[in-house]
Amino acid sequence: MALSILAFLFCALFLTPTTAFDPCASSESKPDTSDLSVLHVYGKCSPFTPPQASSSWTNTIINMASKDPERLTYLSSLVATPKPISVPIGSGQQILNIGNYVVRAKIGTPGQLMFMVLDTSNDAAWVPCSECTGCSSTTFAPNISSTYGPLDCSMPECTQVRGLSCPTTGSVSCLFNMSYGGDSSFAATLSRDSLTLGTDVIPNFAFGCINSVSGKSIPPQGLLGLGRGSMSLLSQSGPLYSGVFSYCLPSFKSYYFSGSLKLGPVGQPKTIRTTQLLRNPHRPSLYYVNLTGINVGRVKVPLDPALLAFDPNTGAGTVIDSGTVITRFVQPVYNAIRDEFQKQVKGPFSSLGAFDTCFAVTNEDIAPAITLRFSGMNLVLPMENSLIHSSSGSLACLAMAAAPNNVNSVLNVIANLQQQNLRILFDTVNSKLGIARELCN
Repeated sequence: MALSILAFLFCALFLTPTTAFDPCASSESKPDTSDLSVLHVYGKCSPFTPPQASSSWTNTIINMASKDPERLTYLSSLVATPKPISVPIGSGQQILNIGNYVVRAKIGTPGQLMFMVLDTSNDAAWVPCSECTGCSSTTFAPNISSTYGPLDCSMPECTQVRGLSCPTTGSVSCLFNMSYGGDSSFAATLSRDSLTLGTDVIPNFAFGCINSVSGKSIPPQGLLGLGRGSMSLLSQSGPLYSGVFSYCLPSFKSYYFSGSLKLGPVGQPKTIRTTQLLRNPHRPSLYYVNLTGINVGRVKVPLDPALLAFDPNTGAGTVIDSGTVITRFVQPVYNAIRDEFQKQVKGPFSSLGAFDTCFAVTNEDIAPAITLRFSGMNLVLPMENSLIHSSSGSLACLAMAAAPNNVNSVLNVIANLQQQNLRILFDTVNSKLGIARELCN
């Protein structure tokens, strides 16, 4: 009898979880259908593989961070431009100016599964369509969707896309061209179809159905814009999500690397510290925040306030972005942070990829915390959000860098490595950004 009870307990404790829990299961199986899995583009649950499958996570992140300057250059080039600008999109195989996270979405009726890149600095959605020239092997097939339809030039949405090609008379499909990534472009038809996220269905969702691409930085299975503009998911979903969403990005150390995207006010943290979201009228998609100062340990880094100040005319200020890997500050700000950090940590210091402040991991216990001071709240970064380790484990590096040194480099960007294991809440109706600690794995 005793042996039978022990056998039962063994099965209950050890066998049941392995058969019942699938860490890569789709979010449709979750009770909260507006809580979607967020996958790193190179995570274990993602369909995409890194260019070098044998590379360590550290080397993969270093390689991805090396592409950050291109995204920073893109963001800096558009912030003060009073007209729509091209969208940064890239494939899972060739990271270039893109978000690094994907969610499962379905387009059409019946729904066709696509792993779409999340981008908080973009509004519109794009998917590669069947018979597309130069697209990836996974495409959306409009001909098998009973709810698909192209939009013609008379529709108001057509005026909201860049590079459109419409005649002055007649009713024809809204065709447009866009360039992105500096070396790539696509031609698309503005279309409508059902978008399914979990079990939520958004009918008549407007998106670009890509017909052809040139260049290498194409979206492998599409892009979903989480910006604040009229073509974004928030705007098109109307009262369904009430202009509210949040995400939690897991640690790079997480084996399966799956976080969550919560859409709508239901299920959001009831107690959360917030700061004001600022709006740049020239680029309303971007999520600007008022960064007022930075601490390294207990030391307030001496900074010229003008280097942090929001200026909609020049685009200067600080944005929070899902598509940049490591936080970038304008050169004088980063130099001041780095110099104070090095004062408090024993050298010598060396470089590793984009990181110029690497030191022996044995000195990590004296590394000071970095605190980002926003209007209304302070964010003390956990050490895993401030440091990255070499693949050998012998070095720890300050996981921040300077923005590209060019004439338009006026932006400070809070990137996704510094956001991991935090719930980041975007409330566009009340113009609030909230941050709360959470284990996202």
